[in-house]
Order: sequence, then C-alpha cells, then structure tokens
Amino acid sequence: MSELADLNDIAVFVRVAQFESFSRAARALGMPVSTVSRKVTALEERLGVTLIQRTTRKLSLTAQGRAYFDQCSEPLSHLYDAERVITQTQKKPEGLLRISGPVMLEQESFYAFVSSFLKKYPGIQVDLHFTNLFLDLIAENVDVAIRFGDLQDSSLVAQRVGRSVRHLVASPEYVRNHDLPSRPEDISQLPCVLINARNNETEWHLVSGRKSVKVHVTGPVAARDFHIVSAFALRGHGIALLPSSYCDAHIASGELVRILPEWSSPEIFVHAVYPTRRFMPSKLKAFLDELKAWKGPLWLPLR
Repeated sequence: MSELADLNDIAVFVRVAQFESFSRAARALGMPVSTVSRKVTALEERLGVTLIQRTTRKLSLTAQGRAYFDQCSEPLSHLYDAERVITQTQKKPEGLLRISGPVMLEQESFYAFVSSFLKKYPGIQVDLHFTNLFLDLIAENVDVAIRFGDLQDSSLVAQRVGRSVRHLVASPEYVRNHDLPSRPEDISQLPCVLINARNNETEWHLVSGRKSVKVHVTGPVAARDFHIVSAFALRGHGIALLPSSYCDAHIASGELVRILPEWSSPEIFVHAVYPTRRFMPSKLKAFLDELKAWKGPLWLPLR
C-alpha cells in the first residue's frame, strides 16, 4: 500500500481549487506562490495524476482533480471545525468540569460558591463528586480535586487555595458531666469523638505557640467525615477536634464550648489538585482563580 499524501499538500490543493488561482490561494495561506505550486505538484506526483490544468491565462480542475476535491474538501472542513472548537474551548471557559472533593464540602456555603461560579461562566457545566477517598484523577476523568492536609507524592499539580485549623470542642452537657482537662495530656483520659480512627483510637497533634504535643485519644464514636463527628459532639458524646468551619457557628450560639482554647491543631493547607499544568483548559483556570479568591467559611485565606 502506498503512503498517504501529505495533509498539508492536500489542504493547499483544496485552497487552490477553491480560489481557482495559485496567487490568491498563496495570499490566503500566507505562502509564496512558488511554495503553493510546489506542494500541488508534489501531490500530483504522489497520486500519479494531473489534478489541475495550468495555462498562462487560467487554471481548471481535471476530471480526477474535481473528484479528488469533492472527496477532500468536506473532511478538511470538518478538521478545521474541530480545530476551531478545541482552540475556542481552550480560550473560552466552557464545557464540563468534573470536580472532586471531601464530604466536608457538602455544605450550603460551597453550593453557593459553585452556583455563583456557574452564573459567572454560563458556558461551564459542573459534575460534583464528594468522597473522602483520594481518587485517581486521570483514571476517573476528574479535572480538579480539592484536598485537605498533606498530599501524597504524585505527578499531580497542586495549588494552595486556603488553610484550615481545628479546635477542641465539646457540648455544654459534656462540660457539665466531666472534669475539664487542664492540659492536652489530660484528654487521653476522657471520651472523645474521633475522625478516621482505627478501633476507635487515634492520635491528635496539638500546638500552642511553639509548644507541640501528640495525645493518644479514644472514644465511643468514630467516623469518616466531620458531619458525623460534629453531630455526636453536639449530643454530648465526647470532645472533638473539629475544623473551625464546623464549629465556629456552634460556638457562637453556645451549642459547643472551646476546650483548652489556647491549643489547636497545626495549620492544615487546602489544595486544588489537577493532572497537569500544560495546556490548562480555560474552564479549569477560571475555577482555580475563583476558588483562590473565595472568602467562604470552609477555610481561611492564605497569609
């Protein structure tokens, strides 16, 4: 089987046929006339037929040239259309954006942020997926994931978008029924509500200024997301180490009380993670820009 003709040569031939002129085709293509003529000649030699009859006064397609033009012009038009669509998609924020995030993002404040984003960019649609699992973004066809805490080593690109801190809290009922700790180590003797614990045991890292301590804690309830931890802390089942976004409103209303208020978790950074920084789609860039500028309650702004 002979090799296929060069697509560039075919495109030049189609232009010449459309303009019925080498010079006008050359101007449209931004090429010297000699280059246009050479490419058409190369195509004819490859095919072994004469496509264009040339005279000093005009040119015309041969029967083979007309048949070849009819077969090539429509597919080339589709290719140009496809290239234009892809180019516009890269430049204009539009298309489907698949977003993954932890379950703690399932809050009205984040829904409001996404709603505002969609109204600002009506050409974008979003597919939201909340899970505490670290998905394989490429395998799952996810454009961007929002992740809290330390990141696993990978080839993914990560941008910091905010920071978070966790406070020790308990309900007024719990405070009435238990002796409050005077130092972090005392918490190990008290029932706690735990996140991501094994066998209802885990370790809390707490800091106060330059002081740092790790405390082994246990409790009657352990869960995989902060919605559940918050719910059981509010019902008096133990001390919880909750992100400020989960407990600030409850503290303000008196439903929760800060325990050892001078102590908290170290700062936890929030990242937007995505597969590559090369050829970033404009829809993703728009989302990252809005996310970094957001002053929502789920995390604190970067310093």
